[in-house]
Formats: sequence, C-alpha cells, structure tokens
Amino acid sequence: MKIIVTGCAGFIGSHLTEYLVKCGYEVLGLDNLITGKKKFMSNFINKKNFDFKKVDLYKSNINKYFANAKTVFHLAANADVKNGLNNPDKDLKQNTIVTFKILEAMRINKVKNIYFSSTGSIYGEPDTFPTKEDAKFPIQTSLYGSSKLACEGLIQAYSKGYNLNAFIFRFVSIFGPRYTHGHLFDFYKKLKKNPNILNVLGDGYQSKSYLNVSDCVSAIINIFKKKYKGVHIYNLGLNQYITVRQSIAKLTKIMNLKPKLIFGKKKRGWIGDSPKILLDIRKIKKTGWRPKKTINESIEETVRYFTANEWIFKK
Repeated sequence: MKIIVTGCAGFIGSHLTEYLVKCGYEVLGLDNLITGKKKFMSNFINKKNFDFKKVDLYKSNINKYFANAKTVFHLAANADVKNGLNNPDKDLKQNTIVTFKILEAMRINKVKNIYFSSTGSIYGEPDTFPTKEDAKFPIQTSLYGSSKLACEGLIQAYSKGYNLNAFIFRFVSIFGPRYTHGHLFDFYKKLKKNPNILNVLGDGYQSKSYLNVSDCVSAIINIFKKKYKGVHIYNLGLNQYITVRQSIAKLTKIMNLKPKLIFGKKKRGWIGDSPKILLDIRKIKKTGWRPKKTINESIEETVRYFTANEWIFKK
C-alpha cells in the first residue's frame, strides 16, 4: 500500500521512512529540505519503492500527492520552540495550517489513516507527574505547543466528521543519530567553538525525560501494525528524567572537557521552556511496546554521532 511520510528528510521522519522502505512498503516522502537533510535519506533515496518530492507543504497545492494513498505519517513541522516568539506566524503556518491542508488532501483523496507527531509541550506546565494523556490542560506556554494542540483538535474533528483513523503521539524530546536541534546540539556547537566556557539558559535544574529515536519509531510502528480504528492518543517517553546539569556533565565527560559553566537565574531557559516534563507512558506500554535505551545511552549515542558528523553544524 502507498504510504506518505511528511518530513521524510528530518530527524525522526528519516528514521521512520527508512524502516518503512526497508519493510517493502511503497513510500512517497515529502520534505522542503529547510531543516531536513538529503543526506539523512542516503540509505533509501535510491530504493525502487521510495519516491521523494521536494515540496513546500504550506505554499504548494499538495492534493495530487495523496492520490491512491492509504496512510499518512505526518511528521513535518517547525520544531523550534525556543525562537517561536521571534517568528510568531511560523508555528501557525508550518504546523497548524499545513496539518489542515494535509487533512483536506486526505479527505479529497479518501485517505483514511493518519499518524501524527505531537508533543509533550501541549501539557504546558502541568501539576501532575508523570502526566497522563487525559490530564487537565493548563494555560499554554509556547506557540509551538499551542500550534500542535490546534493540530490535534483538527485531526480529532476530521476523524469524527470524515471517518478517519487518527493516532496522535505526544513525544518528549528525542535523542539519537541525525539529531539537529535542541540543547545537546547547541551545547556541543558552543563547546567546539570555545571549550573553556559554556553559557546555559536557565538555572540548569530543568528536569526532562528524553527518548531515543529508535524507540520513538518502534512505538509508532507498533501502533501502525495494530490497525486500530478511531482516535487514539499516546504519550511517548521514559519512566526517568535528567536535569540539564546532568546532561551537561555527561556531554562534557564524553568530549573530555571541563568548561566553566555559567547558568542563568531563572528556572526556565526561555518563555515556553517547561521546567519539568515527565509523561505517563502506561497506555502505550499496554500495547506491548517497551523502550530499550536509557537517557544516558541516548546522550552518548547522540554525541558520538556529532563527533562523526560535524557537517551537520555547518549552514
């Protein structure tokens, strides 16, 4: 069956696409290559059952790409949470409006299954940890989280209105090979430029769970193979978390550096930076999925990838 993957050249999208192509599915990958890398597709771009289209999902008429498709994995998004307030229309355009366009293309072409990458950021700053899927939503704290929550609402409404099967995954942050944004990426880049000092946004006690990209993909595929009907929402993460200070200690140990650390005074690195993220993953575990890698293993794997692929830090 024909499967569409949006964001197929991105961090998570390239890993998911590689798996689907390897399994023999006919896959059409869509990506604008602004944050995605063509090099991330090197393992599958020349496979006969993969077709790549460079396309701007926001600006282009995308309906034609969805003809004869059975399933959509929608991973394309602007994921720059930190700079959201500097570009206030970016999350609206690249996340919410693009998701609406994809849902319309699915409706027009009678595509019945969508798997959507949401985020743990939609919980804002919750009162309960680990945070369950049915937790009460507090006030939103980031434009990114707000845009993803709007996407979830659209997907649920389309599912009920047009009889779609929808699977929404609320991720913690993801580590692993091809990781190209986030605090580890920023810290590594800073330390390569100046190994003697590291300025850190916030007080360093932000506590967050992280998941390896291989475990993230295996969770999505696990649900894909179940062939459930209706709307389903799953948290994806680990039953553990780490502070920014602890991740810096792990990073600098691997790099064999002892920089002077300069921390901010606030518990948030920026507006929208949630001081703690720990998601309840009992629901996804009931389906048979289990994560295999610890946070420390994922940090080490990510930093080793940086060392072997420093081209990702070049514009």
